Amino acid sequence: MGTAARRAAEAEAGAAALPAPRAREQAVARRSPWTRGPGFWGYVFISPWLIGFLLFTLGPMLISLYLSFCRYDLHTLTWVGAKNYEVLLTRDPLFWKSLGNTALYVLFAVPLGLTGSLLIAILLNQKVRGMPWFRTLFYLPSLVPAVASALVWVWVFHPDAGLLNHGLSRLGIQGPQWLQDPRTALPALILMSLWGVGGGRMIIFLAGLQGISDELYEAASLDGARGWASFRHVTLPMLSPTIFFNLVLGIIGSFQVFTSAYVMTGGGPNNATLLYVLYLYNNAFRFFKMGKASAMAWVLFLILLVFTIIQFKNASRWVYYEGGEKE
Repeated sequence: MGTAARRAAEAEAGAAALPAPRAREQAVARRSPWTRGPGFWGYVFISPWLIGFLLFTLGPMLISLYLSFCRYDLHTLTWVGAKNYEVLLTRDPLFWKSLGNTALYVLFAVPLGLTGSLLIAILLNQKVRGMPWFRTLFYLPSLVPAVASALVWVWVFHPDAGLLNHGLSRLGIQGPQWLQDPRTALPALILMSLWGVGGGRMIIFLAGLQGISDELYEAASLDGARGWASFRHVTLPMLSPTIFFNLVLGIIGSFQVFTSAYVMTGGGPNNATLLYVLYLYNNAFRFFKMGKASAMAWVLFLILLVFTIIQFKNASRWVYYEGGEKE
């Protein structure tokens, strides 16, 4: 007790010896550390985003997780446990049909889109006169609203008056029915997805290309690497982080394609273009099976999570960063 009392007296004496303004600041800080400290103002400044995240992202996610274990038709809410998941995985052929269509779409649309965006970025990375205008022209199609683009492509794929079949007829080729034929409807949507190769992915590739040092190309040329050899041994390795980034986002985005199938085909003909998110939408807003739709949303979340984890696990095999170190 004597030691504790002595230390308290020394602390009070030290505080009394401080200048009056400094002593007041320390006293205020001891009384209200959050109201005066930097931590409080940090929370104040991030509070708009934090409130929005809780209300419009995390909150709806938790509600949808709960609804996935319920039968809910906007009127009655009944707890059914894992029945929605059981129905999807064992008794709903359209679930597997939509998942298969989406997987096929991703399998072709993602590599074609990445390749197209990279080739355009390489072309737009050349040092020629008027390049800013060319870059703008290639980027403009990505600014067109998705619904408007889909309507334009409905006309392009029209079997009789469409631009594509008209061009094929000039070459003596009988064009297919495209959106009206189950065999060509999904390939038509994949072809339509290439409309966006000059958008954000191209800009990211272009930024990655411009970040590669000219010294690397000069060193490669001294070793006799030009053209394809330079592209293979310099450009691709140094661009691999950018390719990896676009690949991850491309797979996530392609699994969630909705507008083109909804506007152009409605999932037909014969469910040939019934993509996963379109089927989810139908369950939620056409059949009002909110519980089943919520279960589908969480299944999609798990699928994308697994794909993303696999990509990050395999990234160390082919993603390189400056200095030659693997990811």
